[in-house]
Amino acid sequence: MRLPVVAIVGRPNVGKSALLNRLAHRQAAIVEDAPGMTRDRLYAECEWEGRRFLAVDTGGFLSQTDDPLLTRVRDQAQRAVREADLTLLVVDARQGVTPEDEAIAQWLRTLNATVLLVANKVEGPRQALDAQEFFALGLGEPFPVSALHGLGTGDLLSEILIHLPEEGTPEETPVARVAIVGRPNVGKSSLVNAIVGEERVIVDDRPGTTRDAVDTFLRRDDRPLALIDTAGLRRPPRVTASVERHSVGRALHAIKRADITVLVVDAAEGITDQERRIVRVVERQGCGLVVAVNKWDKVSDAPRATARARNQVREALRGAAYARIVFTSAAKGWGIAELLDAVTAAMESYSSRVGTGPLNRWLEEAEAANAPSANRVGRRVKILYATQAQTRPPTIILFVNDPTLMPDQYLRYLERRLRQALPLEGTPIRFQLRARRQREHGAHPSGVHPD
Repeated sequence: MRLPVVAIVGRPNVGKSALLNRLAHRQAAIVEDAPGMTRDRLYAECEWEGRRFLAVDTGGFLSQTDDPLLTRVRDQAQRAVREADLTLLVVDARQGVTPEDEAIAQWLRTLNATVLLVANKVEGPRQALDAQEFFALGLGEPFPVSALHGLGTGDLLSEILIHLPEEGTPEETPVARVAIVGRPNVGKSSLVNAIVGEERVIVDDRPGTTRDAVDTFLRRDDRPLALIDTAGLRRPPRVTASVERHSVGRALHAIKRADITVLVVDAAEGITDQERRIVRVVERQGCGLVVAVNKWDKVSDAPRATARARNQVREALRGAAYARIVFTSAAKGWGIAELLDAVTAAMESYSSRVGTGPLNRWLEEAEAANAPSANRVGRRVKILYATQAQTRPPTIILFVNDPTLMPDQYLRYLERRLRQALPLEGTPIRFQLRARRQREHGAHPSGVHPD
């Protein structure tokens, strides 16, 4: 669905991110009492009076700066305004009109943008009176609000709806959410930009440039995708600053709400313990997995990797043998189409369903080739039949005589056989054991096999 877009702009530290969070009714952006927290465009879906729109938070706008990073932040804000149906210019009622406010207002007038002026930090009659001086910006009457306390935001939302076009028709295919994760400086943001063909997220050699989880929407083979670029994930003992803790938390939350996770790896550094930790998080959440071995141009002159290199990555990942592996170079554009193909295929595997008939024929063949072993007292598990309970990820219920008799290694054997029989690369498979005529047992300690 093409939702109307509302861009939120203003100079640093006027409360743009707090306003986004208030409009979205959730903590969509990191808020700290310091300028420069937001750098990329952050999207959040908002709903008011039965209508929905996308609000876009932007970094602090500085009309004059020599800092390359701040220049890119400003460019991101300008792009947000150009794609928006409505722009909210946020100003600080406590500080009054500043030269930077005037410069931004003048710039918005040159674009002929539809603008609502929002005077933030109005928490009493004195600030409400002070807000009237913003009439001088020539953008109409300022709406007094307190994003922190929610004062006036209902009236602002109602006014926003007046200026927005109607929503488009709903998408028949649900949006596939793809989290882009990895250690700092492995090229996550560069990959996102290479996929969309523009600087959608800011890239800088300094680690920690990305702070929030940044959603980027696109279509691939008529399937809507949301790419979620995240901050670099470091080991917990090395995460100290408040902003970094928030950033890591957002990255982990992105994995939780993702269908597919793309783990970005530095080709020169290979798989480290931190990648294996991230894989374990992905496995616990049960989302699909694609591994992008990025910066491949630093290792090889050939765009395509050898089978040996691919096998080395797979062996280093240990427990995530189901992952799809793609070798990429964001700098040279290598493997970008293949990466999107892998994401699409992983999503199909993640959402796949197997009929009860074919599933039980597979089970009979697997048992005929290798029957479950007996325990120490000679008792053996007997699998009566199987059925798929759900998708995303595929979850198979095995009805058995006694779940406690099922060896873990036999479930791993069944998973290997199922993957050989069906195209399920890129997705985990869950097995649940259910005793015939008994209530289902709790989850297996591994979180992967029986419950």
